[in-house]
Amino acid sequence: MRNHLITREMMSELKEMAQNYPVVTVLGPRQSGKSTLVRDVFPNKSYVSLENLDERSFAESDPRGFLEQFAQGVILDEIQRVPQLLSYIQGIVDQNNIKGFYILTGSHQLALHASISQSLAGRTAILKLLPLTIAELAQQKIDFTLDGYLFHGMYPRIYKDTLNPTKFYRDYTQTYIERDLRQMINIKDLSLFQHFLKLCAGRIGNIFNSHSMSNELGVSYHTINNWLSILEASFLIFRLQPYFENFGKRVIKSPKIYFTDVGLATYLLDIHSIEQISRDPLRGGLVENLVISEFIKYRLNKGYEPSFYFYRDSNNNEIDLIFKMGNKLIPIEIKASRTFHPDFIDGIKYFQKIAGERSSRGVLIYAGDHEQKVNETDVFNFKHIKVLIDEIK
Repeated sequence: MRNHLITREMMSELKEMAQNYPVVTVLGPRQSGKSTLVRDVFPNKSYVSLENLDERSFAESDPRGFLEQFAQGVILDEIQRVPQLLSYIQGIVDQNNIKGFYILTGSHQLALHASISQSLAGRTAILKLLPLTIAELAQQKIDFTLDGYLFHGMYPRIYKDTLNPTKFYRDYTQTYIERDLRQMINIKDLSLFQHFLKLCAGRIGNIFNSHSMSNELGVSYHTINNWLSILEASFLIFRLQPYFENFGKRVIKSPKIYFTDVGLATYLLDIHSIEQISRDPLRGGLVENLVISEFIKYRLNKGYEPSFYFYRDSNNNEIDLIFKMGNKLIPIEIKASRTFHPDFIDGIKYFQKIAGERSSRGVLIYAGDHEQKVNETDVFNFKHIKVLIDEIK
């Protein structure tokens, strides 16, 4: 199977943004399919990868001359490698104001956001492409059990080249640490950072405590927070923020962390087969990670901010995910079980009670096939998240 045959859900949004803005910037983790997406959508545009040393040297030494080659615009891949180009791009788009003239991709938020804000504010649309969704895989008749998705993850190249997931994630991690990480920060002990990555995987779905991790690793609290920001800027993890509102309860105000791709988290937990997953005590957290990242991908693919949170109060009443839509709050619970139990929706009923009219609907995502409505809660199979979001958007 060749990856470009997978129709990415972001295609229509990318086309629309190119009709409205002179520059479109597609951000996302390495190998999430950014290059393939933009080249498929704009097949007639010139393409330059700034990872190519010759191209990068030309762009750095003579940015004007470099850009003058492309009278019809160009796709510039990994623009964070030559961020000074953005100032020259600004001048060109201000002069000609041709929609969709430059298509940029990048995989480091930290390196790009400041430059984009300074040079291209108001001139570029910014989209974020994460790895594949379950629905995108289903187009190619790729269908797994729940544990199969946890093991394989969603990176396109695994499917394009029929790769062993464990070996892919081993190489991916080594490449990230040895190349990308060194560009961003000066880490003397790379093995310590690798240990930090594994500890992050072990804390999926838990309230993140920087002090606890700093004690465990023997580095400062500030170092932990810096490393966490680097992982977030590289699109390897995301923080799910707590939803606070005065419901008359004391609520937790620290975030949870999840991995952008659940397959990477599975690998970092030293799980090397599907059979291991069913016995792993952290399986529930991985299922949570898969489902939450699916929700986020579907929103980003449509060009929306995710608007997802979690809820936990001081009495340990908790909701895995809160979908905020305007004034409405939709509590979502996630269970790894294939069998529905009535107590699965206890947390949803509690939240609906304290949120009142703002939360008239709840959702339970689980691994079972029987979809139903129980009280005010819709019970969905995890493979049907796209159907759910399209229905409630």
